[in-house]
Amino acid sequence: MEFTQGVPFDSLGLSEEMLHALKKKGYEVSTPVQAGCIPPMMEWKDVTAKAPTGTGKTFAFGIPIVEHIDTDSSAVQAVILAPTRELALQITSEMREIAQFKEGIRMVCLYGGQPIGKQIETLKKKPQIVIATPGRLGDHLKRRTVRLDKVETVVLDEADRMLDMGFIHDVTRLLDQMKNRKNLGLFSATISREVMDIAWVYQRDAEEITVQAVEENKPDIRQYRMDVPMNEKLDAVEKILNVEGYDRVMIFCNTKGSTERVSHLLQLRGVDAQCIHGDIPQVKREKVMDKFRRGELRVFVATDVAARGIDVDDVDAVINYDVPDENEYYVHRIGRTGRAKRHGVAYTLVADYPAMVRLDDIAKHTRNEITPVKFDERGRLVEE
Repeated sequence: MEFTQGVPFDSLGLSEEMLHALKKKGYEVSTPVQAGCIPPMMEWKDVTAKAPTGTGKTFAFGIPIVEHIDTDSSAVQAVILAPTRELALQITSEMREIAQFKEGIRMVCLYGGQPIGKQIETLKKKPQIVIATPGRLGDHLKRRTVRLDKVETVVLDEADRMLDMGFIHDVTRLLDQMKNRKNLGLFSATISREVMDIAWVYQRDAEEITVQAVEENKPDIRQYRMDVPMNEKLDAVEKILNVEGYDRVMIFCNTKGSTERVSHLLQLRGVDAQCIHGDIPQVKREKVMDKFRRGELRVFVATDVAARGIDVDDVDAVINYDVPDENEYYVHRIGRTGRAKRHGVAYTLVADYPAMVRLDDIAKHTRNEITPVKFDERGRLVEE
């Protein structure tokens, strides 16, 4: 079933505490994915939801989960699996907002890179909701520091990405341990072959919800391409920052080495920039991300994988230092700007013929209009 519009939250039969939490966030009307998913999940039905990034998926599954929790029970009743620690942390933050007026709800976030002892201590406080990466939850299961036999709801968020990253065996092993679950939610930007396989084996009569990237859901993003030689890319980035005066910018590179190099060279030019990628220790990555979220860092440089789950919705501009390898990466990257009904802007730097072919392919398959721009003799950005 396709959903193109939301419904008032007070028409969904939610508790007073939940409506209070939503009102505090300023939310009165749901997004389409929330309108599609909340009613069936409240009725314990399986759900497969295909929706673009930035459409409110966490609240779509988080609201029914919180509404279903039996606060008198100390068993784990819901498990939310995410492909990366960043996304797991982001989901936890939003779940705390959803549950803020529901007394007695406890949750824990489990991910690799954090001392397991600290997580074991938190698990001893008997959380009813577990948000985790598949590998780390599997570790806890092996150590018998968590029990999943009473789990009623399981959600796989960014299911396509999770299975792409090689977690399919971890995920199926975990699902096999949760024999008493009443419903399984699959949330994904694309429904890949692997997602369909999981749905076929583990779901029964699932409600299928599709939210098209129609105008209401599509961020308002002006997209530009700039043809620059490889050795002038950094000059172009610096000029864009100075001419347009952006305060919060995300720059995407395809490799870890590029993120290091670009952030270092920008720092040398006096630009407040820092980077994250897979080899940077988790504690440092979280510090950099928090700084950016708080608006204390002007430029944030990242690879696609490291940036998964960083939900910052007021980025002034996105710059693709490298043309992404996947069409979907392009959509995820530019989706960091233009959220929450604001205008966004994205620039892609094209340095050679293969990059030009890739970007043409991206524009064609994602149906995005990407306008060529250049600097005029006065240093201003103009359309070609």
